[in-house]
Amino acid sequence: MSWNAYVDDHLMAPFATGDTLTAAGIIGIDDQAMWAYSSKFPEMKPQEVKDIINAFEDSGPLAEKGLFLGGVKYLVVQGDPGVVIRGKKTQGGVTIKKTNMCLIIGLYDDPVTGGQCNSVVEKIGDYLCEQGF
Repeated sequence: MSWNAYVDDHLMAPFATGDTLTAAGIIGIDDQAMWAYSSKFPEMKPQEVKDIINAFEDSGPLAEKGLFLGGVKYLVVQGDPGVVIRGKKTQGGVTIKKTNMCLIIGLYDDPVTGGQCNSVVEKIGDYLCEQGF
């Protein structure tokens, strides 16, 4: 399966309500390159990617200054240290799951909930971890 299929067929698949994530992407950790992304995924600055990768080792700086994706600021609200980062903005948020080789990122806006986003992003991330990615 191509990386685009993980984004299109799994991350961007409709929920039971018919709603979908706003955007989703997969970024390589070593090369910090976009492996696949949906059409509305924000263009991330290299420093934003570095800050996210570093936050999986030390979340302090990211929690203090905020999580930025494509220049949009998210308040870091919770997560599993070293595994998941979750952020919130006024009408939506973000879930980022770290695997051995990549970051799985899901962005959502109302009416999609944080729980729905967490579920789909973390499920794909867990699967990729099991497969060695």
